[in-house]
Amino acid sequence: MSQRDAFSYTSVSPPVSPKISPQISPFKADKNGLNKSQQDTQLSATAKRHKYLRKLLKFRQMDFEYAFWQMIYLFVAPQKVYRNFQYRKNTKNQWARDDPAFLVLLSFWLVVSSVGFAIVLGLNFLGFLKFIFWVVFVDCIGVGLVIATLFWFITNRYMMLAPPKGQDVEWGFCFDVHLNAFFPVLMILHLLQLAFVSIIIREWFFGRFFGNTLWLIALGYYVYITFLGYSALPFLKNTRVLLFPMMGLLLVYILSLILGWNFSKGLCDFYHFRVL
Repeated sequence: MSQRDAFSYTSVSPPVSPKISPQISPFKADKNGLNKSQQDTQLSATAKRHKYLRKLLKFRQMDFEYAFWQMIYLFVAPQKVYRNFQYRKNTKNQWARDDPAFLVLLSFWLVVSSVGFAIVLGLNFLGFLKFIFWVVFVDCIGVGLVIATLFWFITNRYMMLAPPKGQDVEWGFCFDVHLNAFFPVLMILHLLQLAFVSIIIREWFFGRFFGNTLWLIALGYYVYITFLGYSALPFLKNTRVLLFPMMGLLLVYILSLILGWNFSKGLCDFYHFRVL
């Protein structure tokens, strides 16, 4: 890392004292076959998870300014965001975020966009609350838990360099990668698209072309930012396979224009049906 990059990180987020890992013999195993290092890693992961959950309601301890900075750079230079993940690994000995500020800010933008969709869909107050519940806890967090678990299993099982040298992909990091990739999708499909929804959902080619192009850009962002996230881990191999869905996205996009599929209209119909 260059001096200028290091300066940018320290200027945005307060410095944290590095944790020194104890020297542990890898040959001592317990009755379950786990060595001392693996036991400490599991205990450490549990402690980090509890610390993260405890901070969810402690807004004064969250660094919202830094989380907002990350959101901006996810659009203009996502590589810098993952460069900071490497910095966190060097200083705090973990890849995953230890501050839930990004998740809280993401939930805020989901609520804001839900207000706009509630107006467009003509939802009453109860329908609006149901819509927020589905969007925040199912579409974002629930789907994110499934995707993070899937990537956690695949990367640890099939993409580790041999030998792994005690490294593994943290589940929390996989969830962070999903949140990073989800943010541009939210901004494009829930905020930007909302301003043109009256044009997009019309049954004419230009509206379908514009709306489906936004879908292609948004999902392309998701695939690319996901690829960057796992490429930042030096102990993974063959991360380029994570870019293969780009070809499928392009194919579906072309077919949608030929066959008259309107993804945005389908999304609005799905949202309206779900809250009824």
